[in-house]
This record gives sequence, C-alpha cells and structure tokens, in this order.
Amino acid sequence: ILFEKAQNKFVYTQEKGFEIELVVRTRIKIYKKEGYDWANKEVRYYLESNLKEKVLFSEAVTYNLVDGKIEKTKLKSDGEFDEVINKYWGQKKITMPNVKEGSIIEYEYTLHSPNIGSPKDWYFQSDIPVNHSEYINCVPEYFVFNTNVKGFIRPEIKIEKLNKSIKIDSKERVVNRMGVTNTNYSSEDIAYVETRTTYLAENMPAIKEEEFVNNVRNYTTSLEQELSMTNYPNSMPKTYSTDWAAVVRTIYEYEDFGPELNKTGYFEDDLKVVLTGLNTQQQKIDAILKFVKSAVKWNEYYGYSCNDGVRKAYKDKTGNIAEINLMLTAMLRYAGLNANPVLVSTRSNGISFFPNRTAFNYVIAAVENGDDMVLLDGSDIYSEPDVLPFRALNWLGRLIRKDGTSAAVDLMPKKPSLELNSMNYSINDKGEVSGKLRSQKTTHNAMIFRDEMKGFKEDVYLEKLENSNNKIEINEYSLQNEKEINLPVIETYSFVGNNLSESIGGKIYINPLLFLTRKQNPFKQENREYPVDYGFPFQDKYAVNIQIPDGYQVENLPQPMTLTMNGNVGVFRYLTKLVGNIVQVSVSNQINSSTVLSEDYAALKSYYQKMIEKQNEKIIITKI
Repeated sequence: ILFEKAQNKFVYTQEKGFEIELVVRTRIKIYKKEGYDWANKEVRYYLESNLKEKVLFSEAVTYNLVDGKIEKTKLKSDGEFDEVINKYWGQKKITMPNVKEGSIIEYEYTLHSPNIGSPKDWYFQSDIPVNHSEYINCVPEYFVFNTNVKGFIRPEIKIEKLNKSIKIDSKERVVNRMGVTNTNYSSEDIAYVETRTTYLAENMPAIKEEEFVNNVRNYTTSLEQELSMTNYPNSMPKTYSTDWAAVVRTIYEYEDFGPELNKTGYFEDDLKVVLTGLNTQQQKIDAILKFVKSAVKWNEYYGYSCNDGVRKAYKDKTGNIAEINLMLTAMLRYAGLNANPVLVSTRSNGISFFPNRTAFNYVIAAVENGDDMVLLDGSDIYSEPDVLPFRALNWLGRLIRKDGTSAAVDLMPKKPSLELNSMNYSINDKGEVSGKLRSQKTTHNAMIFRDEMKGFKEDVYLEKLENSNNKIEINEYSLQNEKEINLPVIETYSFVGNNLSESIGGKIYINPLLFLTRKQNPFKQENREYPVDYGFPFQDKYAVNIQIPDGYQVENLPQPMTLTMNGNVGVFRYLTKLVGNIVQVSVSNQINSSTVLSEDYAALKSYYQKMIEKQNEKIIITKI
C-alpha cells in the first residue's frame, strides 16, 4: 500500500441533522500475481432502515507502464457490484481492470452513515506493508468520543482547533395588522469549533498471522472510537456508554433483549414435561440445555438482540444467538435456577479496550450457585455445560443480573481438555508395523473432533487419515459416543504400515509414537508480539506398548525426561521401560493455561523444541 488516506467528518442537513461522511483514497502497487486479490475492494454497509448507510466508489484507475508511457484504465460499470450479504449488511465491491504485475491501482470511496455513535475503525497496518496511512478526524464541539489506539506501533498525532459554521433554516408564523397569517423563512449561520485530529503512520510492516493467535486485529495498529457524550446548544448534555455498567444497562433495556427474558408462556407446558422427576441443579441444567438444542436450530446469525423474538424462534424451530440463549436463560429461571445472560464478543469480533455497545456481538447463559458459575450455549449441538463453542472463548464476558448489576466473567476454561491415546503394535524382522490405536477425547477436543467429523463420510475420512499418517492402511474402524456428548468420543482402529520404520545395516530404527509424533515446532519466529492463545488448557497423553520381533534386542532406548516451563505452565514427561520383549513408552504434554503471554514466548518455544527433539528420538533394534 503506497498510501491510504481517510477523512472522517460530520456533515449537516436540515432534514437529518449531523451524519458522518468517510472519504478514503488508496493507492496500491501490485508486484506479483499473488497480489492480484488486492485489485478487489469490498466495503460493507449497514442496511437497517433507520441507520442505512451508502457507499459510492469514484476515481478508480489502474496504471501500467507500457513502452515507457503510463497507460490509464478506468473502472467501468461492469467492474462494480452491489451485493446483499444478509438482512443487516450489504457490500459494494469493485474489481479493478487491466491488472498486471507492476500495476498501480488507485481508487476512492465515500461511506455516508447516519450512525454517528460508532465511526468505522481505521487500521493503519495490513497484512502487506503500508508506506503511508493517514486518518483525519473532524469532530464538532457538540460531540465527545472515547478513542483508543491499539497495536504496538503508535502513529503520530496532531490536533488542531478550527472555527466552522453551519446554516440553520427556520420558519415562523406571523399575524399582521390585518389579521392575515404569513410564514416567514429565515436562515442563520451557527458558529462552532471543530477539533481536527490527524493520525499519521509511515513505513508500517506487514501484520502477520502466527500460530495460536486469538484475532490478529487485536494487535494491529488501529483506531477505534465511540460516542460518549453529546452537548447540543440549548440542551442538557447527554452521556452514553461511560463504563461497562452503563453499557450493559443500556443493552438490558433494549426491547429485543431484557423483555424477551420475561416471556415464558410459549414453553411452559413443554418444559414441565422435561423437568418431571428432576431434582438437582445439574440434572435440570443438562436436561434444559439438551431440550433447547433439540428444539431450536441456530440460523448462523450472531447478535445479542433478538430478530423475530423468542416466541417465533421457538415456533419456527430456528433463531439467532440471542433468541436461543435468552430462551435458554428464561427456561433455566423457570426451573428455579439463578440464571442470567452473559454478553460476549466472539474471537472474530475481537477485544474492545473501552466500554461501548458494539463491543459485544453474542450472548450466552450462566447459572450462578454461590461462587460457582456454569456457562451454557444452546446454539451448538456439541456444547456441554462449561464447554462453550470455540468462537465464544474470548477472554471476558459481562454478566447482567436481574437487579441491573453486572460483573466480568472469565470465559476461558480452567479444566484441561484431554486426548488419551493408547497404542499397541508389533514390528516384524522386515520393519513392518501392525497394531491398534484407541484415541479418547474430552470436552473441547471432543467438540472440535465431532464438528470436523460432521462433514465427512467415513470412507472419505479414513482415506484422509491414512494419507496423513505415513500412508498406513486402516481397518476395523469404530467410533463411539459420536452423539453422546456427555461422554468422551472414542476412536478405535487397527493399522498396518510399511513406512513407519527404517532398516539400515541389519538394524531397525523406529519412532515409538509412529505417526502421532509431532515433527515441527509451531513457533518459528525469533520474537513474538502477541500472546499465544490456545483457547483452552489441554493434556495429550500417549501410552505405547511395542513388541519387538523374535531374535532381536533393543540396542538403544530413549532416556526418560521431565521438562517444565515457567512454574508448570507447561509440563512434559517422557518415560520408557523394557519388560521382556515389550518396550513401554509413556508420554504426556500438559499446557495448564489457555494463554501464554508474549514475554514467555522464548521459554515456550524452547519447551516445544526440546519436547519435539525428545519425541523424535528413535528406538534402535538389532539382531541378537
């Protein structure tokens, strides 16, 4: 990106008052074919009637150097598209013409929005380098915004005060001496002070995706703003989202949020049947969660506000996140449990660094019992109590109680998700391996596995499994508890492999974990600016029994090892034992925190490197 310049300003009309106009001009150099996607630009706009936005592209040109001369190709109407994404959002898109390696493209677009409360976020960084990024924000004195600059690189900031004016038309009815009523029209200029803030960042490096990053945009140099107060002439100042308590009170009072929790008549008869004979809190939670998941299917829309309402969602058996989980909360309350909604920002929505209503885009349910809290989401068929979909595992949510109070809720799981692998196999004198594997997964590991399996036919899945595991041949495959989500999912199969060992000079070299061995360190960068975010703590365990062939003995057996990282954030254990002609190997890797801070990255990288080196040590078997 050679330059990207934006001006965000307030425009006034007599009919609509102040609205926002954002004008963005961009120039990009295309060096390689891999960069052709940058010749497409998409701008989303809101469709809801009272906040409907408009987008207009202009001055879109592709420049090429042909025989020493600059050739200009302008965008034509067939390169511009207007799409409806869903009932809330539309999208204007352009595809620049005549793009080649070496092209420079340039375009301008204007976004006109009545939503003065939440100007569009501005990203100074991108996933390609940015030479010059400039954002000019022009705000009349009638508005006060909370602003926050995120990221590790700070732009230069310049603030100016400018005198401005707007023309206000007025009319008054006048009765003259003859008793005749006339309407007099007049206009006057209203002076005000505008704050013009310029943010400038130059020579910004590309922001790069790395392994185990929550949402890279949380760490991208960017500007976010939200209206905190209006102070119009001849009016009392009005404050908006000044703190999280005020934010959640505002949301709770929305017609499509708080009042939906009080509607119960539509489900009472059905729920009475579900609750028959249930006495404990856990029994009621399990039964109600299961009932909601079977009664209403998620329509793939996020949001903490109901669209058609809980009654209609229940009747139609489909609803958005709010309709499902506010319904779930109401049912839990009806069952006598202390249940309340929890506002959430999904991982894709990012983290907001100051209180604002757009920080959240999701809602779940919580049941409190003293100091204990159980988190629930009825939108995912594989969710369990305290096992939320991965999309919702995003730092902190905000609990809203009936009395209007609120509290931060840690969404990150504390209990490790397990993967237990038990493998028994034998090696013949040719180095061929045959054996059996039993793999058991719990909580989030089980949820992720079940979700991945949902789209596969068994034969397609097995072919993929064989190809990814050194071309093994699989038979006697079985899958247990695929739909019994309160139980671990268990995968069992027999396997044969001809590529799992090496025979050199009459000796057989074999990696004890075979195709389950981690080969590469996922952390390759020298330094890392972002936390490592696994989403949930986990423990991977391997219990392996290896039968060596008759007439052979073990010449070399990897030595036991215990490795810890930063006060047991990570613990790796590797044990080996020889019992007759059976080699027993026990391996465990446990990460006890959902998140590892960037200052601990070097220790984590070293931990993984030592663990991988140990896992890749081979047993050497030789003839007696």
